Amino acid sequence: MSENVIELSNVRKEFVTTKHDPGWRGAVKGLFTREKVTKVAVDDVSLAIQKGEIVGYIGSNGAGKSTTIKMMSGILTPTSGTCMVNGLEPYRNRKKNAKNIGVVFGQRTQLWWDLPLSETYTVLKEIYDVSDEDYKERMNFFEDVLGLQEFIHSTVRTLSLGQRMRADLAAALLHNPKVLFLDEPTIGLDVVVKDKIRQAIREINGKYDTTVLLTTHDLNDIEQLCRRIIIIDAGKKIYDSTLNQLKKDHGYRCSILFEWKELPDSEKLERLRNLSEKAVFEGQERGGKVTFNKNELSVAEVIAGVMRILEVKDIQIKETELTDIVKNIYQNRAEA
Repeated sequence: MSENVIELSNVRKEFVTTKHDPGWRGAVKGLFTREKVTKVAVDDVSLAIQKGEIVGYIGSNGAGKSTTIKMMSGILTPTSGTCMVNGLEPYRNRKKNAKNIGVVFGQRTQLWWDLPLSETYTVLKEIYDVSDEDYKERMNFFEDVLGLQEFIHSTVRTLSLGQRMRADLAAALLHNPKVLFLDEPTIGLDVVVKDKIRQAIREINGKYDTTVLLTTHDLNDIEQLCRRIIIIDAGKKIYDSTLNQLKKDHGYRCSILFEWKELPDSEKLERLRNLSEKAVFEGQERGGKVTFNKNELSVAEVIAGVMRILEVKDIQIKETELTDIVKNIYQNRAEA
């Protein structure tokens, strides 16, 4: 039977602030009356994540992603609902929870700014009570997958962004946590470093069976790492399924680009325009594009139909990209 390491049930988080009117009149008014404003950051979210899963948790800025992670890491207390991580309520058991989780915030660091990186890891080893044997084994592994050796003796303040992110990831995993929360771990990184971070996450998940919850605006991270995706918008969970199912549900538009061996005459162009009521043909300089719904027409049917009309030199199939799928989901909700 599968084991859920993260379980949220009807979790809600509200922030109460005081409204301030502009100008000196507002300042005077604020001395006598204070109007409270309640902002709902997370609204009735329920989810369950099994041991060893890598799950993408995405949403626009302000959707509630980081707030959810802060509740699961024990930094924030839910206003209502139940939040359980490894069988513990994080905000009630902060010390125990901290020993079971690792957290990487892409815009913040847990490293000591003025210490050499090697000394930072030594301090963390003592804080988390990691044995000498485990420490040596994990550091060897991190040096292999994250390439720490090239900057292990440098002070943290001298590290580049890419080096610091790799160092932060190793620091979060030094005590071999059961759950790893990654909040924008590849933000601002170049392509080479992003690939190293992604490969490291895959290898860490494979070696230690670490459960990973990943929030990111870079959907390439999601496609390369996650089999499951959860989408949150305005504090509400609006989608929770596999990446393949998301593409099946929303990525049904497909385009096929054709390059002709010879330019078609007007009669053949007319036949291409009338290829199917379920497809749209657009002529281009030396080819054409056919756009259609994959649930209504198959790729094979479209290609066969075009090739009955004229000879084709090259074919390129373009599926709907994940970025466009997520964008359409947000737009449809905004218009609803």
